[in-house]
Amino acid sequence: SGAAVASSLFAPALAQPVSASSGIPAANAAIAGAADFAALEKASGGRLGVTVLNTGNGRRIGGHRQDERFPMCSTFKSMLVAHVLSLADAGRVSLDTRVPIAGKDLLSYAPVARRHVGKDLTVRDLCRGTLTTSDNTAANLLLEVVGGPSALTAFLRGQGDSITRNDRNEPDVNLFAKGDPRDTTSPAAMATSLARFAVGNGLQPASRRQFADWLIDNQTGDACLRAGLGKRWRVGDKTGSNGDDTRNDIAVLWPHAGGTAWVVTAYLQGASVDDDQRAAVLARVGALADAMI
Repeated sequence: SGAAVASSLFAPALAQPVSASSGIPAANAAIAGAADFAALEKASGGRLGVTVLNTGNGRRIGGHRQDERFPMCSTFKSMLVAHVLSLADAGRVSLDTRVPIAGKDLLSYAPVARRHVGKDLTVRDLCRGTLTTSDNTAANLLLEVVGGPSALTAFLRGQGDSITRNDRNEPDVNLFAKGDPRDTTSPAAMATSLARFAVGNGLQPASRRQFADWLIDNQTGDACLRAGLGKRWRVGDKTGSNGDDTRNDIAVLWPHAGGTAWVVTAYLQGASVDDDQRAAVLARVGALADAMI
């Protein structure tokens, strides 16, 4: 439905605060009751970037700070897995190749890789772990598969994304200083790239379906965009966080009833609220975006 129709249909509902019972953890009143992205940003104490993208016509119907740079944190892993799948489509990588998991590779957050030290995992397993659990060790091993951060950036340039850049491995990918473009994207650029791989023609059909399935199976996003989105959507997402003041979520929304898919990207940096409230900010983005569509 169009934005004008949507605003008339959903505006009254937005006047009501989103309660904890809807799945949003411990949101304070300012976050839960924010009527637009600017008010939500103010309540967060940080900087909020949002894009709401219609994948059918490529139109952005709303957003906030859409072209500013934000640290990707683990949302970069969506692009990394898309790169691996693209290489597989081209016959340059086999998803069945087995990759050794060495103790020296383990980072503190490695829920999948940790169980296989001294053994191995397939590239497919590493992709699944990277997207569905955000396993940092799996992501670093996939970066080796594609040729490193610079190769991922080059891949994105070839796909028409002139903004998103990957410069470092985990965990340094999470470091950010104002004015430092390393490991950043913009909400608009990431929305377009995510749509290209999850809905468009950036991947072969089988790889596109696999990419979408892994996003849908994500285990880390229940308190973020998903918490604010309505039941009419089948949602796939990839989260990111630096554990301090930054929390992100990027999502694809497929209507259960069929029709056009949408993409919502949300990047929150420099927030002064705690982690639960940072998640609540993203959940509120989901609710506001849902009301716009």
